[in-house]
Amino acid sequence: MDPVLIHDVWHHSVNRKGRDFIVGDLHGCVDALRYLLREIAFDPARDRLFSVGDLVDRGTQSEEALALLDKPWFYAVLGNHEDTLCAVAEGRLRRHWWYGIGGSWAAPLSDEKLRYYAERLRTLPLVRVVGNGAERFNVLHAEFFGTDDDLDVGEFSDEVRQKLLWGRELALGTGNPLSQRGLSLTYCGHTPMRELQQIGSQVFVDTGAFGPGGKLSIVEARRSHRWSVTVDAARAQGAAAMALP
Repeated sequence: MDPVLIHDVWHHSVNRKGRDFIVGDLHGCVDALRYLLREIAFDPARDRLFSVGDLVDRGTQSEEALALLDKPWFYAVLGNHEDTLCAVAEGRLRRHWWYGIGGSWAAPLSDEKLRYYAERLRTLPLVRVVGNGAERFNVLHAEFFGTDDDLDVGEFSDEVRQKLLWGRELALGTGNPLSQRGLSLTYCGHTPMRELQQIGSQVFVDTGAFGPGGKLSIVEARRSHRWSVTVDAARAQGAAAMALP
């Protein structure tokens, strides 16, 4: 069954054929992803990989990460770094501001190429919802305070949209997890953690793949199975030569 788009929310049916995985912020660390997909024996014919966003910036393989959007098994939500790329391409933000948060990989790109990427990224939803009832889980970039019903409406104010892309209140301990009562298990990234961590209804899966001591992490949806690897360790195992599914 094809996903159903309601404004900024995509609804997906439960995967009855295979497994669903969620990967943390890639930030251009595609070699680490290659390694992890081999580790989990990812089957592109049956399995799906959901991304919490921030495919680009900081790492060395941002364009390779954007190419993942063409894979039929890859399902991303919009992250704040993709939103920033779009703002630059649309003339609402100067390139050099973006370069300061990791966008310098795009310095050689023409305005036309940047607009091409922006057009593709603007098709990504802010939220993906998988399944219903007890089987349901949500995927978004940063944080959401509310219930599943609130999320399903799919019409977000500017303030809520800002929290979905940039919010850190929950991760920093200044947001109230009790306001997430009625929210299904929700996978997110944005704020790097040393290890995967659940706060309120949200599971933070960004473990800082791009930085010193950081790693890329994948978790199987609604299960405790998780895998992590540093970029250096993945490359030492020949990840650069591993083909993506």
